Formats: sequence, structure tokens, C-alpha cells
Amino acid sequence: MVMDRIGGPLEIRTVPDPTPPHDGVVVDVRATGLCRSDWHAWAGHENLTLPHVPGHELAGVVESVGAGVTRWTVGDRVTVPFVCGCGRCAWCRSGNAQVCPRQEQPGFTYWGSFAEYVALPAADTNLVALPESVSFAAAASLGCRFATAYRALTGRAGLSKGEWLTVVGAGGVGLSAVMIGKALGANVIAIDRTPGALAAAEALGADHTLVVDSDDIAARVHEITGGGSHVGVDAVGNEAACACAILSLRRRGRHVQVGLLPPVHGHPRLPMDRVIAWEIDVLGSHGMGAADYPPMLAMIERGELRPQELIERTIGLEDAAAALPTFDTASPAGITIIDPRR
Repeated sequence: MVMDRIGGPLEIRTVPDPTPPHDGVVVDVRATGLCRSDWHAWAGHENLTLPHVPGHELAGVVESVGAGVTRWTVGDRVTVPFVCGCGRCAWCRSGNAQVCPRQEQPGFTYWGSFAEYVALPAADTNLVALPESVSFAAAASLGCRFATAYRALTGRAGLSKGEWLTVVGAGGVGLSAVMIGKALGANVIAIDRTPGALAAAEALGADHTLVVDSDDIAARVHEITGGGSHVGVDAVGNEAACACAILSLRRRGRHVQVGLLPPVHGHPRLPMDRVIAWEIDVLGSHGMGAADYPPMLAMIERGELRPQELIERTIGLEDAAAALPTFDTASPAGITIIDPRR
């Protein structure tokens, strides 16, 4: 799927097969997720070199291996975080490739996974072995939305059993956060503008669902929780959603910003007076490095987390090319997966 201009039509066409970097691999893409972040790139909110191939959530089989790779061989089932570290800096060596200063991101800094093949750098740092019990489609949902939600709640917010969690936005990230929050033993409130998304959240175990309307949503959260949630997540990425998540918190609560907030019209106005007065922690969450995948995969293998239940539909590249430009206004109740050979 090739983008020749920002905001323009997307064309499905044959291009030369990629070759592996010296320290990287080429993966035969078996499944790749269609994400709001891909829409941000298409809309011009990222710096891209054109022509460009989007796509950053993927799973597949190693097709070819660079000479400098030691841990991977042809035929290995793998997935990869959407942030690929350089593998050499102090951040990568400490297991924090998601904040690597020289990071690469498939579908953003180089050609991505909306294709039959994708090249991935620093394979020994970035690739994750995929257990046979985890399908390619389920694994493709992990790379951005599910893994980001997992680390946001565990590694950043430190969500504990019995705490209240408010999730603003019940798309792919939000529904992942609902499922993970319940698996961690939290009480979960999901907020969204569409009944279908909230029905999906309820099916995943949300204790309360609230439709965005003219009422003061934050006040309703405070009423339900007896003073506000312990943790709030903006899983959308806009000014209103971020403010709602922050205002829904109790004193000394923790806000995690997962949804992208590009400064399209300037940086968003946020209720920082509340942040200061109530000593609210504001935490960024930028994906999850490969080093942090094993506990999440273990929960999936034990059946405690079920990312496959978040998949709403599977489509081919032609349908994906039509769907991507409308992603900001669509209301999918779950995750859309692309099969490049469908």
C-alpha cells in the first residue's frame, strides 16, 4: 500500500522486495494492524519521506537474515514493537528501546508493514519470539495498542488490584486497557461517544460504561468511585479526552497519556491547575520494548489476557487502502487486522 502524497489516495502496487539490513531481518508479514497512528501519518502529522508504505503493528515469519544477526533464523515466528531501538545505546541496553534516541519506527521513519514483506533493523534487540499458541492476528494487535496499554498500566501507572481505572476512548487501545485492567484486578470505567464501543467494553468486563454527552462525565466518575479514579488513561489523543481523564482522577491520582497529541493547532490546553493542586502524576507511555514482552506473553498463554477477542474484522490491502483515510471518523468496536495476501 503506497502513499504518494500526504492526505492523498493510497495505491496497491508491486514494488521491489526489501533486503535485510546488516543487523536486521526481512519478515514475511502474515498479519498487520490498522491503527489510528497510521491515520496520523497519512494526515501529515508525522515527518515522512514519500513515496511511503504505512503500517507498524505486525507479526509474521522471518524470510531472510542480515549477516550481523545472531539470535534469529529463517522460519522463526516473530512480532516486533512499533518502536525499534538501535540496539547499541544505553537505553536499549537497559531494556528501554521504546525511548531510544536513534529509534526507527516501521510505517513512519521507513517503509512499514502494509505489504507482503517488511525489513526490520537491530533484530537481536527488537524482535520477539512468538509462541505457537499465539496467532499471527493476535500478535499483530500487540505491537502498538495492546502492548502500549499493558505497559501504560503496569510499567507506568503501576495499577494495583482493587484500584479504579478510567479509560477514555474504547477503540483498540482503550479496549486493550479495559481487558488488561480487569486482568490486573482493577475496577474499570470505560468512556466513549459510541454505544457500540461501550458494549464491547462491557463485554470485556468494564464495571461501568459512560457515553460522552453534555453531562459532566468527570463528576459522574467521582460519584461512582467515591472521589475519583486512581488511574486515568487517554486512549484517544485529543484535548477533550485528555482533560476528561485528568479531571476524573482523585487527589494524587495517576494520568497516563497514550493517545497521540500532535500539535496540529498548537499544543492542547490541559487542566494543569488540577494537576498541581491535587498532585496528579502525568505519565507518558510510548509503546513497550521487546525486553518487557515476556510477562505479557505469559499472561496471554495462561489465558488471562485474550487479545484475539479484540479483533473486530480482517480485511485485505485494497479494503485497508479505502479504510485508512476515514479512520479518524470511523467507530470500530475493536481492532482491524490486515492480511496482505487476502
